[in-house]
Amino acid sequence: MQSILSQIKSENQYLICVLSVSIAASLCLLTRDYLDHIIVGYLLLVVVSLLAAFLDILPVLLSAVLSALIMNFFFLKPYYTFHISNAEDSLLLILFFIIALINGVLTHKIRKAEKILQVKEVKVNTMKLYNALLDSLSHELRTPISTIMGSIDTIQSKTITISEENKQKLYLEIEKASLRLNHQVENLLNMSRLESGVIQPKIDWCDLKELVYNVLDSLKEDLHFHKIVVHADENLPLFKLDYGLTEQIIYNLVFNASQYTPKGAKIEIKVDYNPNIDFEYNPDTLMPCVITISDDGNGFPETEINKVFDKFYRLQNSKTGGTGLGLSIVKGFVEAQNGKITLENKEEGGAIFKIDFPTLVMNTAAISNE
Repeated sequence: MQSILSQIKSENQYLICVLSVSIAASLCLLTRDYLDHIIVGYLLLVVVSLLAAFLDILPVLLSAVLSALIMNFFFLKPYYTFHISNAEDSLLLILFFIIALINGVLTHKIRKAEKILQVKEVKVNTMKLYNALLDSLSHELRTPISTIMGSIDTIQSKTITISEENKQKLYLEIEKASLRLNHQVENLLNMSRLESGVIQPKIDWCDLKELVYNVLDSLKEDLHFHKIVVHADENLPLFKLDYGLTEQIIYNLVFNASQYTPKGAKIEIKVDYNPNIDFEYNPDTLMPCVITISDDGNGFPETEINKVFDKFYRLQNSKTGGTGLGLSIVKGFVEAQNGKITLENKEEGGAIFKIDFPTLVMNTAAISNE
């Protein structure tokens, strides 16, 4: 509410002050025979305080002056005149005016001080994030770059004789390092897009089964020592989603599982579609598409499970490396498609990510009619 009122034009703030004080005074005037004028003074002070909490100082001062004039004209005898019959009421009016002014000014200054404090906190948090990013990138970018440069130097060296088999191994190392480097750059670019709010999903019909296998193919080197199980119905319909964003979501989750589970761990990917039992197919009805990615690793610490989607957050006892961007990008891409992602630990060990998309569906048999 405060951020909305802060955008109100100056002339409108004066109008709000006049209307607020006038409405409060009108309500008090209707019950003047039952209310003591001291209580009326308290009520008008509350109005001035509320205005001071949201508006600029000059409109607030106007409300304080207007409250004092209304107090004098309508609630101090004799009524409907600015003449005051006794010294006690004169002192009361002067004190009311002074208190209203001081209250308005102090409330405004407190609000201003809070804004300054918030700006400082934002700057401090920004520096922390900036330092965390630099620390992460110094490792995540330097490692693949060093691998690429070292392998190229070895291949080009005229003093070292390298067999064709070893050359192929070095080329493979260059390829893996390049893919890792590209992954980190993609994450940085994606986070930049999310921060700037320029993510505009390009919705089209997607074959999620094909998408999943494409992701697994691109991660085959990272998944070499893991057991991969895919559950997807043969008659799975097409879903209307952004292919690129959804591919990046699954890529980041599977890659994350491959990096933080022990060798031999099982990673399961399940694409589910559960229409209502009495559902009559309608191409314009949103239906649930559920993607589940789970593993049988060590899971997440319960004290940190609510923080894993935060930008740059890395588990306290996680291995060296990682920028802490992967899961925050996943959440951003899911929400960009009006979806929801949840994370929980499995009772038998491991973690399970569940993504729910409300989306249009199309049975594959209907493609020819599309």
